[in-house]
Amino acid sequence: MSFVRLVGLLRKEAVQFLRDRLVLALVLWLYTVEAVLCTYALSFEVENLPVAVVDQDRSLSSRKLIDLFTLSDAFELADHAASPREAATWLESGRVNMVMIVPGGFGRAYHTATLPAIQFLFDGTNSNTAANARLYAMELLRRFELEHPSLSAGPVPHQAEPIIRTWYNPDQTTSAFMVLSMIALAGMMVGVIHPAASIVRERERGTIEQLLVTPIRLVELFTAKTAPTLLMGTLALFPSLLIVAWFDVPLRGSFALFMVLTALFLLSAIGLGVMIAAVSQTLQQALLLAFFGLFPIMFLSGTLTPVESMPSVLQTLSLASPLRYYMDIILSVFLKGAGWAELWDEALALLAIGTGLFCLSAMVFKKRVT
Repeated sequence: MSFVRLVGLLRKEAVQFLRDRLVLALVLWLYTVEAVLCTYALSFEVENLPVAVVDQDRSLSSRKLIDLFTLSDAFELADHAASPREAATWLESGRVNMVMIVPGGFGRAYHTATLPAIQFLFDGTNSNTAANARLYAMELLRRFELEHPSLSAGPVPHQAEPIIRTWYNPDQTTSAFMVLSMIALAGMMVGVIHPAASIVRERERGTIEQLLVTPIRLVELFTAKTAPTLLMGTLALFPSLLIVAWFDVPLRGSFALFMVLTALFLLSAIGLGVMIAAVSQTLQQALLLAFFGLFPIMFLSGTLTPVESMPSVLQTLSLASPLRYYMDIILSVFLKGAGWAELWDEALALLAIGTGLFCLSAMVFKKRVT
C-alpha cells in the first residue's frame, strides 16, 4: 500500500464528503433530532390511559379508590359509565382502554375484611399497553390497601417480606434504553447506507473504472471509501452525547473504551455497506438492499424485543447482527459501567464480522470489475 496514493484518495473522498451538505445534515439529524423524537414517541410506559369507571357502590371507600386511580399519571378518567354494559361498549369502540368496575357493597366488604372484588377490563389489542396497565392497576390497589387499612383487620401475621432493588435503572424508565438504542440504530444506518451509496455512485458515473486502471489497489480504494464514514460516525457521537445527557442517562463506564468499541462497530456496519455495493449495479439496488438488510438486523438486535424471547433459530441468526453486540456494549458502558473485561467477547465478534464482510466484499468486487 502506497502512503502517497492513499493520502490522495482520502483527500478526494473527504472533499466529496464535505461538499455533500445534505448527507452531513442527515447524519446530524439521525444522531440528534431523530433520536429525541423516537425516544419520546416510542416510550413503552403507560401515561394518561383513558379509563371508564363504573361505581356501583358510591361509598367513601370507592370514591377514594377511584381518586387514587384518576389522579395518577398512568390513568385519566374519561367518564363515569352508568352500567358495565355501557362501559364495555366504550371499550369496544376504542373510547377507553380500561374499565374499572367497583361492585356494590365494596366499602362494607372492605371494612369487614372479606376481600372485596374489583373488576378490570383491558383493551388487549396492544398487549404491551394492557400488560403495563394491569401492573399499574395492581400496584395502585396495593397502595390503597396500605393507605386505607381495613377497620376490622386483625394483626398482620409475621411473613417473609421481599425487598426489591432494581440495579442500573432504578426508576425503571424506558427513555434510557430508547435513546441509546436510537443512537446505535443511527450508527448502523449511516455505516451501511453511506459507503454503499458512495461506491455505487462512483460505478454509475464510470469513475470507479478510471480509478481501478490506475496503480490504486482495491484495499486502498476501500480504505478511502470507508474512512470518511468512520470519521463522521465517530464525530457525530459528540452531539448525540448531549441528547443522552438531556435524558439523564449516566455514563458509568470509560468514554475512551466506548469510542474504541463504537469505531469497531462502525467498521462492521461499513463492511456490510461495502458488501452491498459490491453486489449492486445501481444506486437504487444498493438502497433497496440496504433497507432489506437493515430491518432484519434491527429486529434481531434486541432493540425491540429481547433476544432471549425469540425462537432458537432467530437467536442463532442474531449472532450475525453487529447491532446485537453493539447494543450490549452501549447499554453496558452507559448503565452498568462495564469495562474491557466484560466486553472483550463483543469486541471480538464485531471484529470478526467486519473482517469477514470486508474480505468477502473484496472478493466479489474484484470478480465483478475484472
